[in-house]
Amino acid sequence: MSSPLLRSAARLVRQSAAHAQGLASLIGGVPAGVRVSYGQPIPLPSETAVGGIVKLQELSASFPESGARFNTLYLVSSRLPPAAVVRADWARRKGARFVLNQNGVAYPAWHGPGWERFNRECTALLSRADHVFYQSEFCRISADRFAGPARGTWEVLHNAVDTRRFTPGPPSGPRALTLLLAGSQDQWYRLDSAVRTLALLVESGVDAELLVTGRLWWTRDAAANRRQAEALVDEVRMTSRVSFLGAYTQAEAPAIFRRAHIVLHTKYNDPCPSAVLEALACGRPVVYSKSGGVPELVGDQAGIGVEAELSWERDVPPDPHALAAAVKEVRSSLSTFAAAARARAVERFDIQHWLHRHRRVFERLAA
Repeated sequence: MSSPLLRSAARLVRQSAAHAQGLASLIGGVPAGVRVSYGQPIPLPSETAVGGIVKLQELSASFPESGARFNTLYLVSSRLPPAAVVRADWARRKGARFVLNQNGVAYPAWHGPGWERFNRECTALLSRADHVFYQSEFCRISADRFAGPARGTWEVLHNAVDTRRFTPGPPSGPRALTLLLAGSQDQWYRLDSAVRTLALLVESGVDAELLVTGRLWWTRDAAANRRQAEALVDEVRMTSRVSFLGAYTQAEAPAIFRRAHIVLHTKYNDPCPSAVLEALACGRPVVYSKSGGVPELVGDQAGIGVEAELSWERDVPPDPHALAAAVKEVRSSLSTFAAAARARAVERFDIQHWLHRHRRVFERLAA
C-alpha cells in the first residue's frame, strides 16, 4: 500500500490536472448552477494547513472543486495560486464570475520597502472581482488605502468557525492557569510578549504556564529561531512553564484550545485571525492587542484588549505588563468571560451563516 505522503502527492497531481481541464473547458461556455473553482488543490482537514487555505477547506466541503467546468472562480488574497490575475482574466473572458476573499494587504510596517510591488497583484484582483468579501472592516480600510477600492459589489464578512466542532470543555491540562499562544509565530515580538507576560504573572504569584503552537518563522532559519525562543524562555526562567507544541491540523485544533483557560493573541494589526474565532467557539476568552480586526471579533465581553495606537509605519507590540493585568482581570471572572466568548461565536461567527452568504452571492452571480 502506498504511504500517506504518496497518496497525498497523487491527489494534488489529480487536482492540479483538474484545474487545467477546468480552464480549457471554459472555451465551450459556462455551466448552469453554482460550480466553483479555487484555482489550487485544497488540503484535507487531516493535513496541516496554515492561513488562508483553511477557509477553503470549509468552503469546498459545501461547494466542491468543480475541476472540469466552473462558473465561479473563488480566490483568497492571503493564499493565491500561481498566476492569479491570469486565471481571473481567463475565467472572466469565458463568462465565469470572479469572487475575491480579501484579507490584509502589505503596508510599510508589515512588509517594509517594496510594499507597493507586493500589492500590485491584489490591486489587479480587486479591480477585476465581481464581488469582494472583506474579512473585516480593518481589511477594507487597509485595502482601500494601500491597494485600491473594489470594482464590483462588496461586503464585510468576517471569517467563521464551525461551532459544532469547536466546542467548550474543561481544560485537559494541569490545574495551573494555562495560556495559549495559538496560530503561527511569524514575528518575534509575538512570542517575546507572550513569554514575558507569563514571567510577570508567575512573579506576581500566579501559578501559570504557556502553550505555544505553530511554526517559529520570524527568520528563514528554523533552527536559529528555536534556539532564540529557548534562550528567551531560559532568560526569564520559565523553562518548565513553556511548551512548544508545533504545527497542528484543523482536526487537532479543538483539543488544543481546550487545553487552555485563556488565549493570548499578541499580533499587532491582525486582519481577521481564525484562531481567535476558534478560541471563542471553545469558550476561551481572548487577551489581545487592541488593533487590526481583532476588536471586531472579540467585542466588549469575550476578552480584554490592550490599547495600541494605529500605525502603518511600525509594529507596536503589546506591553507585557498590560497583558498580564488583562489576564488577571479575565481570570477573576473566567466563567463569565468564557460564556460570553462561546455565545459570541455562536451568534455572530458560525460557519453556517458564512456559507449562506456565499451561496447567496454565488447564486446571484450565476443567474
